[in-house]
Amino acid sequence: MAQKTWLITGISSGFGRHMAEQLLERGDRVAGTVRNLMAVEDLKMQYGDLLWVAQLDVTEIPAVYAVVDQAFKELGNIDVVVSNAGYGLFGAAEELTVEQITHQIDTNLSGSIHLIRASLPHLRAQNGGRIIQLSTVGGQTAFPGGSLYHATKWGIEGFADAVSAEVAPFNIGVTIVEPGGARTNFRYQSSKIGPKIDAYDSSPASHIRRILDERTSESIGDPAKMAAAIIDSADQHPAPKRITLGSDAYQVIHQALTARLAALEAQKELAFSTDFPSGQ
Repeated sequence: MAQKTWLITGISSGFGRHMAEQLLERGDRVAGTVRNLMAVEDLKMQYGDLLWVAQLDVTEIPAVYAVVDQAFKELGNIDVVVSNAGYGLFGAAEELTVEQITHQIDTNLSGSIHLIRASLPHLRAQNGGRIIQLSTVGGQTAFPGGSLYHATKWGIEGFADAVSAEVAPFNIGVTIVEPGGARTNFRYQSSKIGPKIDAYDSSPASHIRRILDERTSESIGDPAKMAAAIIDSADQHPAPKRITLGSDAYQVIHQALTARLAALEAQKELAFSTDFPSGQ
C-alpha cells in the first residue's frame, strides 16, 4: 500500500488519536493539530518526521487557514483531510449560556467549515484528494438535551453534503462519518453541560444530565475499530457519502429515517396540492 499523507485535526484524544496511532504505525505521514503540543509529545518522540504537529484551536479562523497552508507547503501533497476536532455541549436549550452556544458553533460547525474551505484550493491544485468529516449518529437524529450539539452536526452534514457535489469534478471525494457511542473521552471528559434549571428536572432533557453526572453508562463502540473503518474508507472509490459506525448508530438512524419517510409519504397529497395547476 502506497504511503499516504493525512491532515487530522484534534489528534490528542478520541478518534483523532486512534487514527494517528494506526496511520503512523503503518508508515503513513500525519499532519496533526492539537491545542496543547505536549499532548502528543510521545507520538512525536516515537515516530519522528512521520508526524508533523501544529498547535491549533479551530475556533481561531485565521489560524485554521494559516496552519492548513503551512501543512501543504511543508509536506507537499496531502491525500486526506480529516475534520475531527469537536466536542459535545448538552443540556436543555434554555439552560445553555450564550458563551457556550457560541463556542459550540464556532468549534463544531464554523471550525469544520473553515478547515474544509482552507483545504479545497490545495486539493484542487493537486488534482484530487479526500475529505472526511466526523459527524455522529446525532447528525441524522436528535435527542432532548442535545439541541446545540445536533444543530452543529446537522449543519456540518448539510455543508459537507453540498460541498461533495461542488468538488466532485475536481476528483475530490467527501465522506461524512456517523459513529454511535464509543469508549473515548468524549462523553465524560470533553463534553460540556449547561447550568441547571430546576424546571427541566421533569423534562426529557434531564436524561442526558443524569448520564453525565452518574457516569455509569458505557458505550458499546470500539474506537480503534471505528478509526480503522474511517481509515479504510479513504481507499474506497467513489468515496462513500456517509459511513455509519456502531450497531446503536445503525438502529437509531434506521428508525429515524424510516419515521421521516413515513411522515413525508403521509403528506404527499398536501405537498402536490400547493402547486399551480398543470399548464398555468
